[in-house]
Amino acid sequence: MRYIIIGAGAVGGTIGGRLAEGGHEVVLVARGAHHDALRTGGLRLTTPEGTRTHQLPVIQSPDELDGPLRPDDVLILSVKTQDSTAALDLWSARPVAGGGTAGELLPLVCAQNGVESERLALRRFRRVYAMCVWLPATHTEPGAVSAAATPVSGMLHVGQYPSGADDTARAIAADLEKSRFLAPVAPDVMRWKYAKLLSNLANAIEAVSGVIDGDEAKSLLGRALAEGRAALTAAGIEAASPAEQAAARDGRITLAPLDGAERGGGSSWQSLSRGTGTIEADYLNGEIALLGRLHGVPTPVNDALQRVANTFARERRPAGSLPVAELAAMVDAR
Repeated sequence: MRYIIIGAGAVGGTIGGRLAEGGHEVVLVARGAHHDALRTGGLRLTTPEGTRTHQLPVIQSPDELDGPLRPDDVLILSVKTQDSTAALDLWSARPVAGGGTAGELLPLVCAQNGVESERLALRRFRRVYAMCVWLPATHTEPGAVSAAATPVSGMLHVGQYPSGADDTARAIAADLEKSRFLAPVAPDVMRWKYAKLLSNLANAIEAVSGVIDGDEAKSLLGRALAEGRAALTAAGIEAASPAEQAAARDGRITLAPLDGAERGGGSSWQSLSRGTGTIEADYLNGEIALLGRLHGVPTPVNDALQRVANTFARERRPAGSLPVAELAAMVDAR
């Protein structure tokens, strides 16, 4: 199979680089300065084993592929959710060699935070797979990504959307396992993605305040999590438990220092650091706000975190520039 990584940032770049190291054919899709750096200097992937440069095909759109898509292509969508619709529209109608389109024939894997992209994808693609991404990775410099986990780079649960597991899911998981990932095949993969959604409620706090440790940050996160759990319960949605998540990773993955690469914050912090002008809060804290409104559960903390994170992104304020005490006061003022 050839893997086309649509969004070769922290997650996509690490997955693409590791798959290439595992002997798999990979095409990277990127934009702007990152695309230019990948084209001229290659993908610089830093892990605890060191830094390697991978010279891989890099494109900005499917028009730049050498010919139509192939029947053995796997599309891995790893853009932020706010960019999903544009990417899905761009790729779904592309012709596949031998007849048909990508949306009709090819598997598309949503390797993203949140739970919305799978729904968006299923409107355009018949074969949608969900991936629960636990992959501590950083992308703040064009052409470079780093991943600090060892002895594997992360855990990537894979399954059909909305549920199930087929030969394609098993083949993708096998390729990932050969490429320094743990990749359990999970027929109930959305349980894992909803659990990850709860953990990602911390992203807005970290992005705007720069911290997630400390009593004030932990208290604020605890309140956001309580709202999240109440909203999921009211919606009848089950998430993998903290004990399940710990059992899956404990003793199998650790974080290690990286030579020449500083570990930054999570994906939302990185968006603010790069000054992208957007952030994924609408699909993290905003998903809990949506469920709360649908099912009559108040979510004032997540509402406020969503609003503050979006303001920071829109106004391109520096990551970590709001003291957590001021953030908490803003939340309590609503």
